[in-house]
Amino acid sequence: MNYDEIFKSAIDRLHEEGRYRVFVDILRHKGQFPNAHCFGGNGPKPITVWCSNDYLAMGQHASVIEAMEKALHKVGAGSGGTRNISGNTRYHTELEAELADLHGKEGALLFTSGYVSNEAALSTLGKLLPGCVIFSDELNHASMIAGIKSSGCAKRVFRHNDLEHLEELLAAEDAGTPKLIAFESVYSMDGDVAPIGAICDLADKYNAITYLDEVHAVGMYGPRGGGISERDLVADRLTLIEGTLGKAFGVMGGYVAASKTLIDCIRSYAPGFIFTTSLSPVLVAGALASVRHLKVSSEERDAQQQAAAMLKGKFTAADLPLMPSVTHIVPLLVGCPVKAKRISDILLAEYGLYVQPINFPTVPRGTERLRFTPGPQHSAEMMDELTAALVEIWSRDEIQLAA
Repeated sequence: MNYDEIFKSAIDRLHEEGRYRVFVDILRHKGQFPNAHCFGGNGPKPITVWCSNDYLAMGQHASVIEAMEKALHKVGAGSGGTRNISGNTRYHTELEAELADLHGKEGALLFTSGYVSNEAALSTLGKLLPGCVIFSDELNHASMIAGIKSSGCAKRVFRHNDLEHLEELLAAEDAGTPKLIAFESVYSMDGDVAPIGAICDLADKYNAITYLDEVHAVGMYGPRGGGISERDLVADRLTLIEGTLGKAFGVMGGYVAASKTLIDCIRSYAPGFIFTTSLSPVLVAGALASVRHLKVSSEERDAQQQAAAMLKGKFTAADLPLMPSVTHIVPLLVGCPVKAKRISDILLAEYGLYVQPINFPTVPRGTERLRFTPGPQHSAEMMDELTAALVEIWSRDEIQLAA
């Protein structure tokens, strides 16, 4: 058996389908984001970043950087072990207390990423509930799907945000069967929002617990950045809220917030938590500063929402194929992986504007897109430059005739 040939064929298939992923080598400069430099070809080239998940540029915020610098010089670089073996620092416990408070829960638990927190928490919950059936929105994150699969539970997939279909599936199960409804607040590829309160109503009616992924909403919505569930005054109705520290909070890590007992169960049973070296105190200190800042400051959230609305308006006025979005996500429909990659390449090479194409399996085939995330520091002039570039590129014959 030729193993190398098998691996090569797997990569060749991605190239043939036009969805081979190329990582752009970027160097951000403190205090200058969204301006950055891109490496490759003839050396570093100045670019403007349009697709960062550091939605509020908190990774550049002075208080966050200062907190990380202080922690580095105070305790050093790493945590030294798992949370159970020397890696449980004061920074970790303080951040967990802040996150529990942010969501109005009794406790919270830190993980190394949002992916790990979803996979570990969902798989653990399912294993602790004998015979549990998990009801999952069809557009849930890959990490949620991985956690549900790892749980070994039966899974029922309901059509995206379709309450009637969800109720139909819930009603079909025995009343005594443990049930968990897993869904997101903001779906980041389309920019739409889940009807959280109505899903909680169904959970109450059919005696189910709820698991809400708020990774694209924490820091972004609600008076203190608690997400859509805080904004809609339904956080108290949710069994568990999962979030990230790597997007709006601008650092790294994931977490879950829930009752003290539920958090203790995940802490005690989840391999993805137990056997992983804990986050560096330097990262935790930065995240702690970011969470505390966004609890009392709406300036960044307001500026970001204004920027998103402005960019949507400019795209609409220019007749670009803007997809419907009620959030900070600004997606342009392309519908072809080759075409999406080509537009992205031209933007970067000729205009110094960076946005990554989004292809299958992140989005369904035929809905390939460019996903823009304007932030507080994206000016109207930057948006005009981007819009004009997109209009020019879209008019080219090579784009019009692309498969």
